[in-house]
Amino acid sequence: QVQLVESGGGLVQAGGSLRLSCAASGSIFSISVMGWYRQAPGKQRELVASITKGGSPNYADSVKGRFTISRDNAKNTVYLQMNSLKAEDTAVYYCNAKNSWWSSWGQGTQVTVSS
Repeated sequence: QVQLVESGGGLVQAGGSLRLSCAASGSIFSISVMGWYRQAPGKQRELVASITKGGSPNYADSVKGRFTISRDNAKNTVYLQMNSLKAEDTAVYYCNAKNSWWSSWGQGTQVTVSS
């Protein structure tokens, strides 16, 4: 499996931007998909965006056109650029890496959007 460390969360006003980073270490060669999930208080964890090893992205409808996921294979890092943030984007954001046999999670980073 891999170890994941997120960074980049914080407090931002509505309409602002943040960039989250997730650095992977360990068996990085075995990662198939990396993604970002979020969990707001009282809600289930949901997929925000994911990206395959080949670079194909996938987005939740709620963030399409506002968020961009990317990965730097040389740095073993995946990014989530979040623009035009809304109050409803407030949540703990978790990085995930997986393949057919396992799934690893980061510790989470808080994103708070004030309206």
